[in-house]
Amino acid sequence: MYEGIVQDLIDEFARLPGVGPKGATRIAFYLLNSDNSEVERFAQVLKEVKEKVRFCKECYNVAENELCRICADSRRDSSGICVVEEPKDVLAVERTREFRGRYHVLGGAISPIDGIGPDDLRIKELMTRLADGKVTEIILATDPNLEGEATATYLARLISPLGLKVTRLASGLPVGGDLEYADEITLGRAFEGRRQVSP
Repeated sequence: MYEGIVQDLIDEFARLPGVGPKGATRIAFYLLNSDNSEVERFAQVLKEVKEKVRFCKECYNVAENELCRICADSRRDSSGICVVEEPKDVLAVERTREFRGRYHVLGGAISPIDGIGPDDLRIKELMTRLADGKVTEIILATDPNLEGEATATYLARLISPLGLKVTRLASGLPVGGDLEYADEITLGRAFEGRRQVSP
């Protein structure tokens, strides 16, 4: 254990997802050994991210403007919406080049153990988007784990009475896995083989 501000820096890095004590120590000492200009640039980027990045007012993906680049692109097919849990999942789906529609980012998944229910997600906003009658298909691309399946089932029951085609990504993704870690081929096959969900 180090003293003072060095330990504070290590502790802050250790709070980041996926960074353990050893990784946090390596990052802290990397910064300590870096030029001041590198550290200042790193700090400036962190500050700019907090000041400039927001959530798209339509799909809730990350954006620097009111709309993300996908929602601002008039060439995207507005008849299909792919529902994902987090903004990082949008990037995972985009890498497949299989989907040319629009997205809706829920901001998580239903998880009673963690105290996250439907009202804690952007489900009302999704239902508002579906009210205009332009959308014909909803693709449920939540993670293939317990929480993602619960969220997909809840959404399928909620959306099916609207008469829309509700599909779920097909097998090919491992149960218990996360979309962001799936390779392009696996995720692409899952998109090709998606199936309709009935309540």
